[in-house]
Amino acid sequence: MPASKPASSPPATAKPTRAKGSMRRGRMPSGQPNPVDVHVGARVRLRRTLMGLSQEKLGEAIGLTFQQVQKYERGANRIGASRLFDLARVLDVPVSFFYDDMSDEVRDMSPLAIAHGASGLAEDPAAFEADPLARRETLELVRAYYSIPDPQVRKRVYELAKALAAVPETKK
Repeated sequence: MPASKPASSPPATAKPTRAKGSMRRGRMPSGQPNPVDVHVGARVRLRRTLMGLSQEKLGEAIGLTFQQVQKYERGANRIGASRLFDLARVLDVPVSFFYDDMSDEVRDMSPLAIAHGASGLAEDPAAFEADPLARRETLELVRAYYSIPDPQVRKRVYELAKALAAVPETKK
């Protein structure tokens, strides 16, 4: 006679329970995208814009829709390792490019760092999206600047921008 399973054992298909307060798919407890994913997405956007590629063209090159590229760039969807490898090849950068210039604050908000208590979550993740270097206007300005063929003219434009930045705003 075959032995029967004890009544207390869970079915083989039972999902493991998640620890209370743990993150879902790398998101912050607030539901916001993880700042590391936001940083990587901003680096994708930076390189794509500097190369003069639209989201649609980048999507075609890696077999995705422009909407998926948008989600990657916002950090709303995480980029898997194989997709990051494809992006690096199409954008002609090493994979490490996507992690360059990451601040210690962002680094400390990785899912592993949070799980091990390396982060106090002192800063709101939404603050990372306000980075002026990730704004479209900044990227287009940089691209236009580097498209000026004459180095002397480029230097004058640079000096003009510095001088304008130093001028205090007048009240209207």
